Amino acid sequence: MDQETYVLVHGAWHGAWCWRPLERLLVAAGARVFTPTLTGLGDRAHLLTPAVGLDTHIADVRAVIETEDLDDVILVGHSYAGMVVTGVAAEIPDRIKRLVIVDGFLPERGEAAIALLPEHAAAHYLESARENDGLVIDPRPVANLGVTDQRVIDELAPRLTPQPAKTYMDSIGHGLADLPFTGDYLLCSGWRTPFTPFAGRAAAAGWNVSELDADHEVLVTDPELLARHLLQSDALASAD
Repeated sequence: MDQETYVLVHGAWHGAWCWRPLERLLVAAGARVFTPTLTGLGDRAHLLTPAVGLDTHIADVRAVIETEDLDDVILVGHSYAGMVVTGVAAEIPDRIKRLVIVDGFLPERGEAAIALLPEHAAAHYLESARENDGLVIDPRPVANLGVTDQRVIDELAPRLTPQPAKTYMDSIGHGLADLPFTGDYLLCSGWRTPFTPFAGRAAAAGWNVSELDADHEVLVTDPELLARHLLQSDALASAD
């Protein structure tokens, strides 16, 4: 079997660091793995400006794929990054082998992430943005993401960085209907996930939808489970 290429895109407040446990497992299985950090976050937090928005993050990921000359990419987006990977896949579909969204947004053209959140969550995000002069949204408590292990909470919380607010306010230029292929949607059903409607949207569009008995931070709390699903899905796709 040819070596598979994964591009893993982190969600809000995170950085490339969050993929390390999963990356090790995928590399051990023979894959190449790229984990871009989105502008204004993680190790690129110093690049934050008021202009950093959803299109910036789409450009970040597209640039990695194009400058590394990657083809047949398995493009994985977690949480907020569902917005990002949908945009990337719609712009350069010829380079994408498979699109996977993990407990995240699956937008239609013209939708903004802030409008896709449950009303109470959107209110918190908007309040945080207002308190930060419209620049950033402060990280949400890790416990709100279904994580119950205090050790994991203590490890993750200090590493989270504020999310550029514009990324949640921007409407996406391409959406689900612009994708020339179906994908895989992994819903983390082990917590009160707000992303169930997007699993339904994926199923209606003919995507493969699976439920993981995990919290939202599955890439950190149970990377083995996530790796099994990614590798199993890829093996099934390769056999078709």
